Amino acid sequence: MAVKAAIAGLGRIASLLEEDPLREKPCTHAGAVAANPRLVLCGGADTDEERRRLFAEKWKTPVYADVETMLREQRPRILHIATHPDSHWRYCSLAARCGVPVAVCEKPLADTLGAAGKIAALHRSGKITVVTNHERRYAADYHRARNILRGGRLGPLCGVRGSLYMGRTRRLLDVLWHDGTHLADAVMFLTGAALKHRRSSGAALGSSTGTAYLLGSLENPSVAAVSISLPFLLELGAGRDHLVFEIEFSCEQGRLRIGNGIFEVWESKKSPYAEKFKSLEKTEEGFNKKTGYFSGMVEDALSCVLNKEHIPLSSAGDGFRVIKYLHTIQAWR
Repeated sequence: MAVKAAIAGLGRIASLLEEDPLREKPCTHAGAVAANPRLVLCGGADTDEERRRLFAEKWKTPVYADVETMLREQRPRILHIATHPDSHWRYCSLAARCGVPVAVCEKPLADTLGAAGKIAALHRSGKITVVTNHERRYAADYHRARNILRGGRLGPLCGVRGSLYMGRTRRLLDVLWHDGTHLADAVMFLTGAALKHRRSSGAALGSSTGTAYLLGSLENPSVAAVSISLPFLLELGAGRDHLVFEIEFSCEQGRLRIGNGIFEVWESKKSPYAEKFKSLEKTEEGFNKKTGYFSGMVEDALSCVLNKEHIPLSSAGDGFRVIKYLHTIQAWR
């Protein structure tokens, strides 16, 4: 029998982005549930009437104006929470009270450190398993990058740089919380390190112009030669007419770059430009297969339903660590 899943919040990441012809499918919570033969989409809830109408038409499923009513009537085993972050704690706790065993919480885990801490504590209590949708943890290209870094092919890690731009006029603080949560989590996932913020320079985070430079460190990365602190620099920019999400890992014997539309591996080779020196030579480029990022996420949630001992690849604990890092940056003066 298929496991029932329901969705709270019927906006872009819940359903509407499935209409984007350029995105890998599935690319939404509803799309991923509908594509999995072991799951059935049993309902969606939103206070917006037009979103309910669109969702019902596309997915042929009951819709509700109230999440609690949906949970009481449908009794799903998984609740996907795709609402604004300031409501995530409310719906996680509601799901636990209603006996839902698994909640999938869209990133960021919450809008404040306190709320994120309460969700992480609820997850640890065992009353409900909370999966944080840091989707790159489920993407095949990021797993390939992780294997390369951990396999030692490029030697020990020396430092990491991230670049994040989201157009011309987006406030830098909003960029940090919107996609910075993905970038920070991806760095921690790939390196096994905890991120720590040290200092900021450049544009203020409240600005919609310029570039902020956030200097931090990776504490005890598993891909370093020894357990040490390594430099991490995040460049957060406005004023661009394009989107950029990119992470560069500088290693002793090479470099790896990964991001939106980017997968490059460079290795240290005998230099054709200078005698007795080495230069970097690109050995791999691109990742042309499907990454399965949303499909992997719903499979992880399903495994949590079927096996209470299963530890999700992206848990509330992982989501909380990202919020702690973002909170430190925001509080920096």
